[in-house]
Amino acid sequence: MDFTKLSIDTLKRAQERLENTLSQMSIEEANTMPAPLIKSVTWLIWHTARELDFQISGLNNTESLWLSAGWSEKFALDLPDDTEEWHHTPEEAEKVVVSNKDILLDYLSASVDFTISYLKGLKEESLEDIVDASWTPPVTREVRIVSAIDDAGMHSGQAVYTKRLVIGK
Repeated sequence: MDFTKLSIDTLKRAQERLENTLSQMSIEEANTMPAPLIKSVTWLIWHTARELDFQISGLNNTESLWLSAGWSEKFALDLPDDTEEWHHTPEEAEKVVVSNKDILLDYLSASVDFTISYLKGLKEESLEDIVDASWTPPVTREVRIVSAIDDAGMHSGQAVYTKRLVIGK
């Protein structure tokens, strides 16, 4: 199995897990943070979509979908567009609330599709390109992609756990 196929398959599994988890919850349940340090399913899906969007936009040298496709306006969150959600305090995470599941699913789908399109256009030799020299060792394109997809998988598992805390099953 090649890098692209493995990456796409892994990403699609995370997407399916997030979608399945959300389908088992009401919007009120999805927006619930069961404890201050346990983010809501809404936050986890939003963050997964944002992370894919942000990381792939950076690798692709394009504006994020968050801005270019109007997701910022669609979500209308009480957070700045350049919020570093991976650093969110519980108070900031509580601001990620939606009134309709579709916006979460649509942004996640758009971000996954964007990522898959990027992956399909990659040349294997570009995987070793240094994309961030500020780390030791420097970060390659391959490491950045694996990190973003691993993050999606991790958050999909967290969403299942959070759902169980909120609704008990």
